[in-house]
Amino acid sequence: MSELAPIKENGKALSESNKGELLQYLTFKLIDETYGINVMQIKEVLRYSEIAPVPGAPSYVLGIVNLRGNVVTVVDTRVRFSLPECTITDDTRIIIIEHDGEQVGLLVDAVQEVFYLYQGEIEQSPSVGNDEALKFIQGVYQKEEELVILLELNRMFERNDALGIEAMS
Repeated sequence: MSELAPIKENGKALSESNKGELLQYLTFKLIDETYGINVMQIKEVLRYSEIAPVPGAPSYVLGIVNLRGNVVTVVDTRVRFSLPECTITDDTRIIIIEHDGEQVGLLVDAVQEVFYLYQGEIEQSPSVGNDEALKFIQGVYQKEEELVILLELNRMFERNDALGIEAMS
């Protein structure tokens, strides 16, 4: 059995142990920014379908969808991040994630690709932008010519953050 070739960064060979755990992320777009979610948190990606509104829900909760007999709350990720709303297009997707045993949908402008990176390659996020979006950021990753903002989904749905999902699930 042959050994894997070492990964090189800046001409220096790095072992997997130096870089930490190998992670896999799905990227998606909101406006012109690229965001990433750890694929271990994703159940599936759906095309946009009709969302039934829920009276009294927070402004960023679009409503609910029926996914094979399960009711799934859909969050407008743009509104959650205090970004301007947009119109639905053919590229609009709903990313179904699992949080605390409940499925939640994240409405995004477009889904792009899945890529790998090592835990050690995640850089600390700069302290710029609006506070609402900053609290959801795990870090950033420079992927070729593109900066990917890596999200910490658990922070989006903390119990003390009045999401309103618990009451609707």
